Amino acid sequence: MSPSESNVKADNLSPDEVMRYSRHIIMGQVGPSGQRKLKNAKVLIVGAGGLGGPVAIYLALAGVGTIGIVEFDVVDLSNLQRQVLHQTDDIDKPKIESAQETLRAYNPHINVIQHHAPLTSDNAMDILPDYDIVVNGADNFATRYLVNDACYLLGKTLVDGAILLFDGQATVYEPGKCCYRCLYPTPPPPGMVPSCAEAGVLGAITGIVGSIQATEVFKQILNIGTPLTNKLLLIDALTMEFRTMKLRRDPNCPLCGDNPTITKLIDYDIFCGSLPLEMPAK
Repeated sequence: MSPSESNVKADNLSPDEVMRYSRHIIMGQVGPSGQRKLKNAKVLIVGAGGLGGPVAIYLALAGVGTIGIVEFDVVDLSNLQRQVLHQTDDIDKPKIESAQETLRAYNPHINVIQHHAPLTSDNAMDILPDYDIVVNGADNFATRYLVNDACYLLGKTLVDGAILLFDGQATVYEPGKCCYRCLYPTPPPPGMVPSCAEAGVLGAITGIVGSIQATEVFKQILNIGTPLTNKLLLIDALTMEFRTMKLRRDPNCPLCGDNPTITKLIDYDIFCGSLPLEMPAK
């Protein structure tokens, strides 16, 4: 079932769902109506790796009815130190297949949509419109700028996260309030910021940041609490210090500023000086 085919709102929860989500339902901030909101929600996760894994698992466990995943890579042995969607038997399997199997094993009531391709300027505007909220778990700058721009142009809320070594960060970009380009107007020169493959990452930090991202998704769906909108949460796992920076919309931002110059998706590989992402050879 595609996201567009699941537009019929679910009014009732089955007896199995009532028992499964009982610890949600007894919460005043959730209740039966909130659980139905979760069931009717459609969330897209970009990447089924370190961040996308814990986000997807907690969304599935919570009963988010439609979870879309954009992923093109295959499971590698080096992924298993942190990517909780995949297991040893999944090595060489497409991550998106492993992800769907894992999520459906956790909760058979959910609909998992596979988008088995790199996210690009050519397909982003076809994939994103079917979803309510987008979660970014990408590990490269080209995709981060692409997801940011597409979400803004489509009026979608973006729940963003990033990790490296012992550090992590998370924020929420709501259209018209602030965007990734307000924080990082231009990408760093190629090679200046190492990737996780080059510098490494503590496996557990992916769980911390991914859980925070999942929590922000729940708050958006249920319209409760204070979101991380216009705030950047910084996490240092070595000291276990959490700091919050205030973010402000940049009036000179080329995307969300007063006189935007970016009105459609661009070539993000050229913009970031990176090579295009490619499907692994079969």
